Amino acid sequence: MRNAPLSVLALGTLALSLSACTVSVRPNLSLQVQGGNLITNLRPDRGEGGTYAVGESVRLSVSTRSAGYLTLVALQSNGYASVLARNVYVNAGATTFPRAQDGQVYTVAPPRGIQRVRAIFTRVRPTTDLVVSGVFDGTRWNTVTTAYVSPYPQADRDVQETFFYIR
Repeated sequence: MRNAPLSVLALGTLALSLSACTVSVRPNLSLQVQGGNLITNLRPDRGEGGTYAVGESVRLSVSTRSAGYLTLVALQSNGYASVLARNVYVNAGATTFPRAQDGQVYTVAPPRGIQRVRAIFTRVRPTTDLVVSGVFDGTRWNTVTTAYVSPYPQADRDVQETFFYIR
């Protein structure tokens, strides 16, 4: 019984250290990170899971560890996908989309529900354009992304996803 206080102390220390952990679950549970975390941050201006009304503008912040080429693809709640930015050169650090020099605004439009945005980053200029058209389910969405980045070494590519809600 002499060891009982030591084990209680060890369990207490473990509980305190675990209380500082944060677990995030994203809606795309089947997404496998494609690289070495070259994308360090991807979020809408109201934060991941933020809510926007139809007609409001949304901005997306993307941070990368190195310079490279970024493609942003949106997947609507009805499964329709569209490219927001294609093979845009970004420096290391934070970039906000739409960029001022592009003269665009991302205006939220129906359908209402969850809007997923996937960032696809490669250190080298892609030799092909990501082509998305039609309606995608989770499997096809992942297959298209994987096929697009597969020619590049894993150390030179990354794929991350965020989401927000349209009301």
